[in-house]
Amino acid sequence: MLVKVVLIIDKRKEQSVKYKKILENNDITVFIATDFAQSLNIINSFEPDLILISDSLDFDIKKATEQIRILTYNTRPAIVALSKSNHIQDKIDILDSGADDFLSEPINQEEFKARILAHIRRNIENGFSEKTMLFNSKISYKMIKRVLNNNDEWAIMLIDIDNLEFYKELYGELATDKLIQTYSAIIKTSIEPTEYVGQLSEEDFIIITKPDKAEKIANYLVYAFDTVVSKFYSKTDAKRGFMFMHGDDEAENKVNLVSTSIGVISNKYKKYTDIKQVISSLISTHKLAKYKSNSAYIIERPKISADNAIEEKEKNNNILIIEPDEALSILLEATARLQGYNVKIINEFEEVLSKIKDYNPSVIILDAGNTEDLKGLELCRALKFETENFKSNIIFTTTVHDKELVLNAGADLYLPKPYELSVIFGWIKKFNDNFNE
Repeated sequence: MLVKVVLIIDKRKEQSVKYKKILENNDITVFIATDFAQSLNIINSFEPDLILISDSLDFDIKKATEQIRILTYNTRPAIVALSKSNHIQDKIDILDSGADDFLSEPINQEEFKARILAHIRRNIENGFSEKTMLFNSKISYKMIKRVLNNNDEWAIMLIDIDNLEFYKELYGELATDKLIQTYSAIIKTSIEPTEYVGQLSEEDFIIITKPDKAEKIANYLVYAFDTVVSKFYSKTDAKRGFMFMHGDDEAENKVNLVSTSIGVISNKYKKYTDIKQVISSLISTHKLAKYKSNSAYIIERPKISADNAIEEKEKNNNILIIEPDEALSILLEATARLQGYNVKIINEFEEVLSKIKDYNPSVIILDAGNTEDLKGLELCRALKFETENFKSNIIFTTTVHDKELVLNAGADLYLPKPYELSVIFGWIKKFNDNFNE
């Protein structure tokens, strides 16, 4: 893996090969350019960590150093000048032009190696996240660009912690940091020294590996994450299997425990030409894994289809209202239709299961029923836990103020009566948007 890359810009073939051999013995990938124009192509493709530039070039070394520093402003490689001159003014001029060091030739091999390794070490240390001690996003994007231009087989894994923002809101920043650090340690144990792991954001990690290893790593990470995650919750939340989030007017939203989602792409079946294409494909594949309610991974597979064959998904605006109070059900229906929803009303609990599949609502407003039998609870359990491929969101409205009983029955939102129309339709919009993502 191209974790450490050095570019030698030197017209002298024998001398540049000598330097290359010294550095390659220290796990460094070395490129050689014999002229300035050739070096620019390598810089653009591989973004070296260090550039050795010799005054043997036909091009003025000070101007070359100035141009390289301008071109590499964002990536900031170390630049070391090589010169036969030992004059103080020459050294000052080169350092003023943007070089980080000046080495007068001939130079002792051990000193040469020590100086170059020191520069690379400082460059790499500046790229670590203090929280996880993994490479940060700047280095990760550089690594993606390097493997893209190296023509070897590769697989890139985007790894995320879902529902982390809700976890942070309930358990605090320190607990969240500990969770992230624990998962980053698990991720590090899943790879070999020849593979790469880094971050794209606080809770987004990437692994760069080979296509035949990616699925094994993903499978291990899902298992390992789910094994340890309960330790980061209270016994009550861990046993219940979800968290309570407070909404407006005493509404209680059920939020799943944190999980991990992993998207995997590779160049085994698909050719990628630039980093934007890689990132776009990686995010799209990862989104499919995030749709799962629990930890999951999705691997990009080869597709057999016509070019540009895209199927547009029609938005589902179907709302089902199960409300015995006729006046309230009419009010809900009228308001929903004014907001552009398709509405179906069923007043009898017994009819719902036979009609639900044909209508396929994005959101169901379900009343608990009378206080004696609470038929709505029984129906909620049947829909959520016994109905095949059921994906609708259930807003459970009730005069029985037992939120845990309601949410344990499978409801996505506990909304005690009486409620404001603005509150319930705010939740309808949120659940409808999530359903149609």
